[in-house]
Amino acid sequence: MAAAYPPGGTFFDSVKRSFVDVPVDSSKDNAISTTEFLEAAESLTTLFDVLGSAAFKPVKNDMVGNIKKIRDRQLAAPTLSETLQELVINELKEKKHTATEGLLWLNRGLDFTAQALRHNVSNPSKELADSFRDAYGNTLKPHHSFIVKPIFSAAMSATPYRKDFYKKLGDDDAKVQTELEKWLKGLEHDISVLNEFLKRKEAKW
Repeated sequence: MAAAYPPGGTFFDSVKRSFVDVPVDSSKDNAISTTEFLEAAESLTTLFDVLGSAAFKPVKNDMVGNIKKIRDRQLAAPTLSETLQELVINELKEKKHTATEGLLWLNRGLDFTAQALRHNVSNPSKELADSFRDAYGNTLKPHHSFIVKPIFSAAMSATPYRKDFYKKLGDDDAKVQTELEKWLKGLEHDISVLNEFLKRKEAKW
């Protein structure tokens, strides 16, 4: 059964902000607007509710915790945190790195989600569990301790069947795929900008 969206609607109509709507200023070295990015990341965490297993709770909580670290810094120094890049550079100048580390981990979590969904969309015969498992191996697993790995592995095994998951995103499959593709492209763009930025010397602590 699909979730309660308006007739003909999809999960993407219910999110507070899509990654498509996060301002990225290409004239300022792809500066990503902090407020909108955090709203889009929060909206993404509700996708784990659609996956519908308690096993995904640690995955969601991890992302929500990292969003909070970034937002706390933004609230503490709003004029120095209008873009994610400014937030990181200004925090590191103060010899602190709580929010910067939060952003690094949040970006890994977003990358994990994006890679899983991209793999699944590109491979129509693959089950969701396979796509999430592959993405976990490429993104979060190398950075996780032996204590955390089994918790995340349990979540990968608890993913719903492919057909059930897409049905939960909306009744009209063609519309779901179109909206998912747009959302995913916006998410992938932000991740790629952040991957590039977080590799730089000025983003290291």
